[in-house]
Amino acid sequence: MKSAHLVSILVATLFAAPVFAQNTNTPNVDKRQEAQQGRIAQGINSGALTSKEATNLEKRETKIENDKQAAKADGTVTKAERAKLQHEENKTSRKIFAKKHNAKVAPAAS
Repeated sequence: MKSAHLVSILVATLFAAPVFAQNTNTPNVDKRQEAQQGRIAQGINSGALTSKEATNLEKRETKIENDKQAAKADGTVTKAERAKLQHEENKTSRKIFAKKHNAKVAPAAS
């Protein structure tokens, strides 16, 4: 009887442990950051982004990274923090598109 009770407690503990684990993973934000860095690099290489525009976009990406690290600092990234990061990513994505498709072009390398 005691061993059956002990086994049931161990099984319950194994299933409950992930609930109490710290959740600091941000895979969607990480993927978006990587993709947006690629878009910025492509814009620089094609001349669609001027150096000033690229610098501005990189500052935005740095702010998102800093906000992500701040969200992770307490050991848990909350739903609200994830929403804030996603909102920042969405805003930056729109800025990348707008800056790549405006009339400004980088001077040709000579």
